Amino acid sequence: MDPIADMLTILRNANAALLPQVDMRHSKVKESIANILQKEGYIVGYKVEGDHLKRLKITLKFNGRKGVFAGLKKISKPGLRRYVGAADIPKVLGGMGIAIVSTSHGLMTGTQARRNNVGGELLCYIW
Repeated sequence: MDPIADMLTILRNANAALLPQVDMRHSKVKESIANILQKEGYIVGYKVEGDHLKRLKITLKFNGRKGVFAGLKKISKPGLRRYVGAADIPKVLGGMGIAIVSTSHGLMTGTQARRNNVGGELLCYIW
């Protein structure tokens, strides 16, 4: 029902199973989340394959025999959306993790949203 929660679950399970690459259905929001994860250094890369039925392939990053993701948590759910102002965007683990916020300027990290002084829907925490 919730494609972002499905994406986070796929990443969490692949990280625990030490899978080098995962494959999922494509959407623009998922692609934007993958772009943020790549910029922040949580994944090696991603690519979109296919013309009609697009697939998103994400290559995960590992530190030896341990995955980079320590945790992924979905905050805003379909039954209860959570919106925050620019001043109310939380720091994840004191700045060690990231919060992904859906703003009127697109998806961005919590740090970027505070810097641009925009609020929005708080999608997830990643650390």
